[in-house]
Amino acid sequence: MNDAIRPGSVLVVLPTLGDRIDYLRETLATVEEQRKDVDLTLVAVMPGSATEAREIAKAAGAVVVDDPRTGISEAINAGLRARTTEEFYAWIGDDDLFRPGGLIRLQELLTSDSAAVLAYGGCDYIDPVGRTLGTSRAGRAARWLLAWGPNLIPHPGTMVRLNALEAIDGFDTRLKYAMDLDAFLRLRPFGRFLSTRETVSAFRWHPDSLTVAGRKASGDEAEAIKRRHLPAVLQPLSPLWMLPWRWASVVAARQVTNRARRTIQ
Repeated sequence: MNDAIRPGSVLVVLPTLGDRIDYLRETLATVEEQRKDVDLTLVAVMPGSATEAREIAKAAGAVVVDDPRTGISEAINAGLRARTTEEFYAWIGDDDLFRPGGLIRLQELLTSDSAAVLAYGGCDYIDPVGRTLGTSRAGRAARWLLAWGPNLIPHPGTMVRLNALEAIDGFDTRLKYAMDLDAFLRLRPFGRFLSTRETVSAFRWHPDSLTVAGRKASGDEAEAIKRRHLPAVLQPLSPLWMLPWRWASVVAARQVTNRARRTIQ
């Protein structure tokens, strides 16, 4: 381990309902692998009723925090409130994965530039059994597109300075789908965003859970967030570019969904 890395420097927040035990074990194994390179504190946020998941998380060295049961944003905020001396935040879903060396790569980016507040890398899209469907490597373009087009900064492949995240009061608890997009936009005035095209994480794509209704609600919320962050003079014009981007995102999601369904048939 690099001696320059301070103990406990990364706070990894893992919210879960505790109902996907097999995936959770796999996720925890990839968190454990990061400990070879990075000193981290894992905070697992889950309901008190998730007894098996709580025992598994504790056995993996996690600090277990009760889920407030008021939505995903507040669950992540509950994990953030467990901070002690950590400098950076990283998020992982209970069925997503860190790739080997992922966290150290992001941490190296942030420690190399004191003016940077956020670092992100490439993200694999994997099917329910872990096969790679494709990889997002948007690089610096994702930062430019954030307020105008699709959000190509993957939450499970992102690291943020905790002081900056606390300065914006964490994640907006009114949001259900695009709370990460909102946080990224609010973080922009605090410093630079850095990126690597190296793959640092994997997002698990569940084709049967991606309903049309869910995609519409997510798209509506994301567009409202982006519109709110635009200069007032541009807000009425935003449909001119947001609607084409939304159509492209729906088409891309449908293609990945179809690919995922073919791989599991």
